[in-house]
Amino acid sequence: MDPTARTSTSPAPAKRSKAAAYLALTKPRIIELLLVTTVPVMFLAHKGIPSLWLIVATLVGGSLSAGAANTFNCVYDRDIDAEMHRTSNRPMVTGEITPREGVVFGLVLTVVSTAWLAVFVNVLSAALSLGAIVMYAVGYTMLLKRRTSQNIVWGGAAGCMPVLIGWSAVTNSVSWSAVVLFLVIFFWTPPHYWPLSMRFKDDYAAAGVPMAPVVRDFVVVARQVVVYSWLMVAASLALVWVNPMGWLYLVTAVLCGGMFVAEAHRLLRAAKVGAGPKVLKPMRLFHFSITYVGILFLGVALDPLLYLPIG
Repeated sequence: MDPTARTSTSPAPAKRSKAAAYLALTKPRIIELLLVTTVPVMFLAHKGIPSLWLIVATLVGGSLSAGAANTFNCVYDRDIDAEMHRTSNRPMVTGEITPREGVVFGLVLTVVSTAWLAVFVNVLSAALSLGAIVMYAVGYTMLLKRRTSQNIVWGGAAGCMPVLIGWSAVTNSVSWSAVVLFLVIFFWTPPHYWPLSMRFKDDYAAAGVPMAPVVRDFVVVARQVVVYSWLMVAASLALVWVNPMGWLYLVTAVLCGGMFVAEAHRLLRAAKVGAGPKVLKPMRLFHFSITYVGILFLGVALDPLLYLPIG
């Protein structure tokens, strides 16, 4: 290869690396999980398929909003991220992005996402989006995460906001159906996140983050996981009467909810006998919790399209 040609193209990888670093600040995998709940709720609110443009506009605004919140989180938590192996390669830790660059990037995403939703969706969705950013960046990251073992419970409410945003995007309002689905995600968050905290307990302890599995016995945490799992399933079934839903959603909620509760109880039984990591396997519930959300909200999306009334 011609050395001159190699030199002329050398700046491109550096630019891609910087762009990739900025993208990493937004935590794309978390954004994907949040958006999984948004579109199905839009289908339910519309009782069918909303316009493609409304779906795209809502997803773009929601992605930018979630990216802003995650960016602020990375900037503020760069000290503890450096202490944890799981997060030690984040751009704020490696120095690929400076704190000032991160703050500016987060502010730009906040302004753009709020303006985008206000112009192309509606003002209510924009306000809910902005509220979610504040809840996560300030409420969870700055006020709760380092101060209480219940951080993920109350801070996790920000992760429920895409449900309200999806509903408001279609109806320009927030109904009891949206509130019930909000509660499903609210109760789902501890059983989703605490098993991950069990797996990385030493990381959180080294960073001084008082996650529940760090400051409490695993049996206590697993018992709470079971309680929140039952509350989550109860909320998912409540939607059948609040909306109301058909057989497709009911069967989906019962089957995948039953599997979730069974896995939560398995974790509790293993914790009670003092099982080691190989038997406890907390990541089984963590991974299944992601599958659960995908399946349940697929049921939410398909039920109004293939409605089979109950009774």
